[in-house]
Amino acid sequence: MSVGRFMLVLHSHMPYVLSHGKSPHGTDWIFESAAECYLPLLDALDRLRNQGIKPRWTVNLTPILGEQLDDPSFKAGFEEYCEEKVEFARRDQEQFAAQGELRMVGLAAMWQRVYGRALVQFRHQWDRSIVGALRQFQEDGLIEVITCGATHGYFPLLGTDESVQAQVKLAVDTHVRRFGKRPRGIWLPECAYRPHYEWKAPTGDEEPWPRKDVEEFLAENGIEYFFVDSHMIRGGEPLGTYWQKFPQLAELFARTRGLFTPPSEFRSEYEHYALDRGTTVFSRDPESTVKVWSGDVGYPGDPFYLEFHKQLYPGRHRYWRISEEKADLGKKQPYDPWVAYDKIGSHARDFVQIVKGTLAHYRGLAGRDGCLVAMYDTELFGHWWWEGPEFLYEVALEMHRDGSVQMASGGDVVDSEPPRHKIHLPEGSWGEGGYHSVWLNEDNFWTWQKLYPVERRFRDMAATMADGPAREIVEQCAREMLLAEASDWQFLISTWAARDYAEARFEDHVERFDRLAEMADRVHKGGALTAEEEEFLRECQEKDACFPVIDLSHWARLDHPLTVPGVPG
Repeated sequence: MSVGRFMLVLHSHMPYVLSHGKSPHGTDWIFESAAECYLPLLDALDRLRNQGIKPRWTVNLTPILGEQLDDPSFKAGFEEYCEEKVEFARRDQEQFAAQGELRMVGLAAMWQRVYGRALVQFRHQWDRSIVGALRQFQEDGLIEVITCGATHGYFPLLGTDESVQAQVKLAVDTHVRRFGKRPRGIWLPECAYRPHYEWKAPTGDEEPWPRKDVEEFLAENGIEYFFVDSHMIRGGEPLGTYWQKFPQLAELFARTRGLFTPPSEFRSEYEHYALDRGTTVFSRDPESTVKVWSGDVGYPGDPFYLEFHKQLYPGRHRYWRISEEKADLGKKQPYDPWVAYDKIGSHARDFVQIVKGTLAHYRGLAGRDGCLVAMYDTELFGHWWWEGPEFLYEVALEMHRDGSVQMASGGDVVDSEPPRHKIHLPEGSWGEGGYHSVWLNEDNFWTWQKLYPVERRFRDMAATMADGPAREIVEQCAREMLLAEASDWQFLISTWAARDYAEARFEDHVERFDRLAEMADRVHKGGALTAEEEEFLRECQEKDACFPVIDLSHWARLDHPLTVPGVPG
C-alpha cells in the first residue's frame, strides 16, 4: 500500500567561472563539479535506466550553468583537467611506492581509474554534452528538468521589476533551446520569495513603490510550480534577530510584517498549495533533510567516508577517511573504498525508512497521501560527499523494491493532484534565519549600492537603444549586469568562502558595465568607438560570453498596479 509520494529535487548551479581570454575566473570549480557530481549523477541514472527504474528526480539546471557546460572552452578544459588529474595520481602513486605505503599506492590507482573513466564517459558515452545527456534522461522519463533565474539573481532584492522579469524570461528562452520544451517548474534562487507591497530599496536612494510579487512573473511565463523552505509555508517569522540589527534589513521586514497574519488553519510541508494566480508551491521537508546534508549528525559524517578537507598537493587528490577524530586533520586514517561503499546501502535503507515513517505519520494525521520534498544542492553529492551519487542510486533502487513510496517529479504531482488549498506566502528564503540576512548585511551592502544604479540605467538603455547602432554594446551591457546580479557574490562575501574573489568579480562586472554604457550612449548619439574601445568591447564579449542570444525586450518597462488580487494594497 502506498504511504505517499517522494520528490527528490536537485539544484545544479555554478556562477560564471569559465576562463576566456586573459582573465581566468576559477574554472576548477566547474571542472570539479562535472567530474565529481554531474557525471556520477548521469552514471547513476544510466544504471537505473538499464534496470527499468524511473526515479522521477526533479533536476534544476541553472541557465548560467547550462551556458558554461555547453561552451566549447569548458569541454576542452574539462578533458585537459581529467588528464591532469590522472597524471597527478600517477605521480602520487610513484611517491607512495617509494615510501613503501602500499595502501596509498592502491588509492592513487583508484584516482587514475576515476578520472580516466570520467574522461571516457564524457567523450564517448555522453558525446561531450552533459546537458544533452540530461535532455535524453528527461525524454526517457527518468527525470524532469526545471529552470532557475538566468544568473541566480536574488529576486526579492533586485532593484527593478524589469530585472526580475528578464531573469525569468531569459531562463525560459534558454531552457527551450536546450531541452526543446518550456520548463514547468523553477527553483527560485536561494528559494527566495517576495510578495506584492510598497517596496523601498534598502539603499534608501528612492521612494517606496509598488513591486510585483514573484509569483506574478512566474505565472506570466508559464511556470507552474516552485519551492520554498518549510517556515514559509507555515507563515512563520524569520528566525534569529540579525534582521533587527541591520537597519536596512529591519526596514524591509517592517514593510511586509503587516501584510500577512499567521495562518489560523493547519499547514504542512507535506502538502502543496496554490497561490493567487494558480502557481503551485512545494516546501522542503526538514526532518529528512538533515540526515543528508549534515556532516555532524547525518550520513556524510560517517567516519569511513572520504574526508573532503585533507588533500595531497599539488594534485589535490584525497586519500583519507573522515575518521573518528573529525576535527583533527593530522589524525585522519587512510580511506578504504570497500568499507565506505559497504556503508551506503544501509544508509540508503535508513533514509527510505525515515521517508516512509514520515509519510505514514502524515497519512495518519491527514487521512490522505502527502508528498515529502527532499531538496539539495547537486554539488553536495560527489563533491562534498564523495559517496553521495551512489547513495542516490541506492535510494532509488530501495524505493523501487519497496514499492510503498511513489517517486514523483514536481510536474507529476501537479498533474495527478492539483492543490486543494490556496495560501499567501510571506517574504523569505532558505538562507540562515529564513530571511535575507545572508544576502543583505553590513559586509555586502555596498554591492547593492552599486548594482541598483546599474539596473535602473540598463532599463532605460534597453528601452531606447535596443534597435539602434549601439545594440551590440547594449547586449554586452546586459551580460555584465546579469553576471553582477548573481546572488553568489553576496553569499561568498558573507561566508568568507571566497570573499576576495567574489568582491573582485562583482566589481569587474560593474566596472565593465559602466564603461560599456558610456560607449553605448555615445554611439547611440551618433559617435564612434575608438580603436581601444573596439578592443575593449571584443575583450568583454570574449571574457563574458554567456547568452549569445539576448532579447532586450525582456527588460521592457512594466506598469505597477497599486493592488494585486487577493493581497492588500
